[in-house]
Amino acid sequence: MTWTWKQNHTVKLEEQPIVTLSNSAEAPSAADFSPSTSGRLIVNADDWGRDQATTDRTFECTELRTVSSVSAMVFMADSERAAEIARRSGIDAGLHLNFTETFSASNVPAPLLEHQSRLRRRLGRHPLARILYYPGLARSFEYVVSAQIDEYHRLYGADPQRIDGHHHLHLCTNVVRDGLLPAGTVVRRNFSFLPGEKSLVNRLYRRAVDRRLAGRHRLVDYLYNLSPLEPADRLQRIFSLARNSVVELETHPINPEEHRFLTSGEMLGQLDDLTISPNFTATFTATHPGMAASR
Repeated sequence: MTWTWKQNHTVKLEEQPIVTLSNSAEAPSAADFSPSTSGRLIVNADDWGRDQATTDRTFECTELRTVSSVSAMVFMADSERAAEIARRSGIDAGLHLNFTETFSASNVPAPLLEHQSRLRRRLGRHPLARILYYPGLARSFEYVVSAQIDEYHRLYGADPQRIDGHHHLHLCTNVVRDGLLPAGTVVRRNFSFLPGEKSLVNRLYRRAVDRRLAGRHRLVDYLYNLSPLEPADRLQRIFSLARNSVVELETHPINPEEHRFLTSGEMLGQLDDLTISPNFTATFTATHPGMAASR
């Protein structure tokens, strides 16, 4: 099933935000959102298809098997070529939703650019803009999400079974509250932090969002960024978690330091006997064979 939006679709803007920050003091454990399987380390590269350099550096890492999977951008300069590479090479590609970086492909419908521009102006005003709900932008959010899902289907020949967001904006309140992501998909959770790394309010808000996501989607146990690479014991703690939990390690191979770490053999040397999962989706389909994207 696809969602088709008429190009003459108009939106009446009423940008009055509603604060929806949860004040719950209850903090769920990682087990609340667990895929209930054995430990896995998934290394996922963002921004696949953003431009040729990003795609090529990421592809090099997939060939070396230091990257399990990618998150693909659509309506970007290299989206078409990146999709061809992924399909030819069997690369596990999810959808990397984009609300804030101007679509750079030559085939972007004018209404989509207009809707995204509205979102970009609002979300770019302040780092906390993502936690507010904008009733006047609800149609724009719905349009931009559905257009990217449909374009992913055109490029990859199937609906995405996994969705995350550029700058993690798939977690903004309009997307989560309105249930814009297809039920049953694997969705990226908030970053994981230890007590003391973020304020209590920050951690409780993130956990409240994760709890809501878990009602409709599959989540990994923990999410970390590959950077910073120092101190070295940081990655060792993450690798230790992956022995008994499902851990997603987010990376951006266009970053020279991360690219060097992934391609020089240094990462494989630090893993000891821990192996990197060959792909992302199998972690969930093996445990939940009935999982399917639906709308």
